Amino acid sequence: MNTNFDLVIFGGTGDLAMRKLFPALFLADTDARLHQGGRIIAAARQALTDEEFRAKVSDALNRFLPKPPSAANLEKFLARLSYFALDVNNPVQYAEMKKSLDARDSQTVFYLSVGPTLFPPIINGLRSAGLNTPDTRIVLEKPLGRDLQSSRDINQLVLSAFAESQVYRIDHYLGKETVQNLLALRFGNTLLEPLWNRTWVRDVQITIAETVGVETRGEFYDSTGAMRDMVQNHLLNLLCMTAMEPPSSLDPDAVRDEKLQVLRSLKPWTQQTLHDDIVRGQYRGGTLKGEAVPAYAAEPGVSPQTETETFLALRTEIANWRWGGVPFFLRTGKRMAERRAEIVISFKSPPHSIFESPLAPNRLVITLQPEENVRLYTMAKAPGDGMRLREVHLDLDFKDFFHERRQDAYERLLLDVLRGNPTLFMRNDEADAAWRWVQPMLDHWTTSNLSPAAYGAGSWGPPAASRLTARDGTAWHEELGG
Repeated sequence: MNTNFDLVIFGGTGDLAMRKLFPALFLADTDARLHQGGRIIAAARQALTDEEFRAKVSDALNRFLPKPPSAANLEKFLARLSYFALDVNNPVQYAEMKKSLDARDSQTVFYLSVGPTLFPPIINGLRSAGLNTPDTRIVLEKPLGRDLQSSRDINQLVLSAFAESQVYRIDHYLGKETVQNLLALRFGNTLLEPLWNRTWVRDVQITIAETVGVETRGEFYDSTGAMRDMVQNHLLNLLCMTAMEPPSSLDPDAVRDEKLQVLRSLKPWTQQTLHDDIVRGQYRGGTLKGEAVPAYAAEPGVSPQTETETFLALRTEIANWRWGGVPFFLRTGKRMAERRAEIVISFKSPPHSIFESPLAPNRLVITLQPEENVRLYTMAKAPGDGMRLREVHLDLDFKDFFHERRQDAYERLLLDVLRGNPTLFMRNDEADAAWRWVQPMLDHWTTSNLSPAAYGAGSWGPPAASRLTARDGTAWHEELGG
């Protein structure tokens, strides 16, 4: 990193900063990817000295890094850190911050690691102090609003103070190595791209399943739910990366233009599809990995009368020439049987079989977590007499081929912000298109008064989710033995 910088993290004592941002920045610093004069400034309400704050970060690094940091690397990183006590509603304190930042010739980045209700006072405070210079960059964490209108209000406010080119709407799933490898797999190889269309693809499944519940985020999650927390951002971004047309180049806007076209091509919802093609669920008590876990309604911070969904599965289609008629299934949930994030491309069966054994469709499984790999399921002859076929798989595990340390998603995205590369961040028109598609679902749930279906913790969700795929003659990947 050749550019000197000041990275100001609003919400710098919060959970996201401690679990993700500071460990990611530490790893980048250890690999000498940060300018040696770069500063990292945490801004939060607590009254802390620099040393007290550094002790908090040191504790977080020891807890959340893959292995404890060395004393030398830790001392070097902590020296970058400082703390600024800030009441986001006090304009005088923004002026004090400006004096500190103006004293240096550096790239300034503001990272809003806070809830969306704090975006307006922070944006207004930065603007009133003149901290929204043409060279400033600003990073916005999700969720960007609760619905289409609130998202538009937030983006309108942000764009009244900053140009679109200065705004980085972050989704850490786009920073995962395997997600970016989608571009390489599709557009860097002649083997797969000719098959990546409705002629050969039977269905596409995208799953983000978590074994954890809401942990300490009960109050936040109960006002958010699976749709706002995962579908509107993570799952739709993965859908766009999977289904997009080849961009003309890797120019940031060329890639994001193609993602936008996918969002605009998603089939609009009708009253029938809102009823038939969406499954909402909420976990009840159960057993997970041999331990009893409580129902969602019994979690700390959650209303006992909650109607918030912790699981969502839906079927949709992309109305364009490449994908017309191919069902796309999106699914996410908490307290699921396994922690798994994957994209499954199921190909059509051969038009005629000469074998007595049943033929399982070829599947390409792109796993994002807990490991990052690609697996191709094919049919092969089983050993012995006769022509008995059995499903086998070919594995591509990236760590077997690449021995460099794999960058954390937040690490990559933070470095991209500092470099000024917006490719892996959402533009305003992308965010707006995603909310426009999601809004009819939110409206339907408000007016229909349908409660989420119950599912046991440690399962794969409500039974209706299996019926959703069965209508198209298919099944979820784990039901097929994946």
